[in-house]
Amino acid sequence: MSRNFSGTDNKKEHVKITSELKPGFLERLSETSGGMLIGLTTFAMSFYILFTNEGRALKTATSLDEGLSLVVPLDNIQSVLQENDHKLVHLSGPLRTSKPLYDPSYGLSIRAVKLKRHVEMYQWVEYEESKDYEENGELKKETRYSYNTEWKPEVVNSRNFDREIGHKNPSAMAVESFTAVAPDVQVGKFFLSKGLIEKIDNFKQMSLSKLEDPHADVIRSGDYFFHSENPRRPEVGDLRVSFFYSGLSGDSSHLGPADTVTIIARQREDHLVSYKTKSGDTLEILHPDELSAEEVFQKEHASNSMKTWGLRGAGWLAMFVGINLMMRIFYTLVDWFPVVRELVNIGLKAFAFCLATSLSLLTISIGWFFYRPLWAILIGLLAAVPIVIARSRVPPKKQQ
Repeated sequence: MSRNFSGTDNKKEHVKITSELKPGFLERLSETSGGMLIGLTTFAMSFYILFTNEGRALKTATSLDEGLSLVVPLDNIQSVLQENDHKLVHLSGPLRTSKPLYDPSYGLSIRAVKLKRHVEMYQWVEYEESKDYEENGELKKETRYSYNTEWKPEVVNSRNFDREIGHKNPSAMAVESFTAVAPDVQVGKFFLSKGLIEKIDNFKQMSLSKLEDPHADVIRSGDYFFHSENPRRPEVGDLRVSFFYSGLSGDSSHLGPADTVTIIARQREDHLVSYKTKSGDTLEILHPDELSAEEVFQKEHASNSMKTWGLRGAGWLAMFVGINLMMRIFYTLVDWFPVVRELVNIGLKAFAFCLATSLSLLTISIGWFFYRPLWAILIGLLAAVPIVIARSRVPPKKQQ
């Protein structure tokens, strides 16, 4: 293997060219065998994704329907009625916390459910662009490395750069990011469970315009605190800190009134916790704004549908890629004949598309069979359509 380097005058970009002999037939066949094993694993994984996804989707839908039929609306959230104990309840109201959240390092406080300190460091970042080509019977790869300075929330390890000299980053940040969470969160007289509090995550950036510089070595500019001598011309290793909040609580905040949320959960005395349905799923739902129980369950059904179709697509894609990798050996066998190779490649992809579609539909139908047999049979019949279409495209043999 040979290497060639070239660079620009500012040392922020350079090119590396690597070359190696074109692999022989047996070597490419060996590489294809490794790809076949990966394809077989991906192919098997696709069945698991598709099958379990259908069971999960139907289980969630059944649980949501059960919840809607059982939910009890709470008209007065300022009183705890024992008759609703252990029942699934629906309520809306403003958030309330017992005390403000503080960040003493920057002299900042806010009445909210969560306060997030977000720290970024000015660092070198490496980008690379590669292209492969053949020259004089050798396979060559040209890689262009470029470097730029950017604000990044995580430490970029410059030891992994192709050229660290002149692009070295600090190994750690002097200030760390963290999220403070209120210990007790209430809606009316009810305390929220940890699971419900985790769902309060609609973060908004705090305005720092009314705050003073907390330390002599910290400069406030806009909505950031800078650990820098000159925020307009930062150097590698400088820090900038911003703050975000989620779930305003209390009416005394200059940011506005407390955020209103809608909750569906099980009442356990004066606590709201998860509710287990007959199908084995759990209901512990929180949405921003004031919503009716019907609106909440409609949103949950829509979310379940989106997740289901997303996993169906992922399962089909995994099956398509797996079949392609397993069939790659046929492409390798005709690699020496460019025209034949391209025709075989198109044919294999069409075959993989049809087979992945049919097997995906068949797997989905099996997943539905235990819950809705009629729909399962219809989907199973639909699985034959891609194969029938593919066979119809094949010209009939001429009779001699």
